[in-house]
Amino acid sequence: MVNKIEVKNLNVFFEGVHAVKNLSLEVKEHDILGIIGPSNSGKTSFLKALNRLNELYPNSRTSGEILLDGVRIKEIDKHSVRKRVGIVFALPLPFPLSIFDNIAYGPRMHGIKNRARLSEIVEKSLKAAAIWDEVKDRLQTNAFKLSGGQQQRLCIARTLAVEPEVILYDEPCSGLDPISTLKVEEAMQELKKNYTQILVTNNVKQSARVSNRTAFFLMGEMIEIGETKQVFTVPKDKRTEDYITGRFG
Repeated sequence: MVNKIEVKNLNVFFEGVHAVKNLSLEVKEHDILGIIGPSNSGKTSFLKALNRLNELYPNSRTSGEILLDGVRIKEIDKHSVRKRVGIVFALPLPFPLSIFDNIAYGPRMHGIKNRARLSEIVEKSLKAAAIWDEVKDRLQTNAFKLSGGQQQRLCIARTLAVEPEVILYDEPCSGLDPISTLKVEEAMQELKKNYTQILVTNNVKQSARVSNRTAFFLMGEMIEIGETKQVFTVPKDKRTEDYITGRFG
């Protein structure tokens, strides 16, 4: 399996705070990499570095290298990076539009105007996000009328509509009930066939269920990374074991 993402000596600073420290890791194509760790461990800062979102903050600074398919992301147009590396945030943020127009928004911004083609994209994206059967008869309904779990899957579908290669998730189930969480996790497993995914979660059990590799972050440093089963059953670092078993965090 080839590397989709390579991170080499990444450092991220926000207003003088060293949020990510000398981070190096690789993400294989079609991986689901889970990232666990307590708050203020640099997990979200790392995610935002992967699609150059940190550059939107005037007081942020990044050093080191991030390669996407072997090319430094600094050498790729930032809009292209964000199209190829999509992100789903903790709180679902649908646009105040219909379900259809939420999904069609990105493709339209990229020049697709044909209604039949847009309909194809909307259906394909909603199916991939495991929500099509729930909304196919009400595509003109305002997205705000969906439940929280449905809104989150809608946001995943909206990300898929612009055909990314990598999907980043920043605690996507933190506000969802167990049934909605299960549906999001099932969607992620299906998406593994075609996408590389990185999941930041404060729920260690979720990483154990969903990811095939897991990294443990603490105070801006990556303490350990490995196959999920190994990290959860025979962690190499006592701090990893202490966090997974609930001794802190």
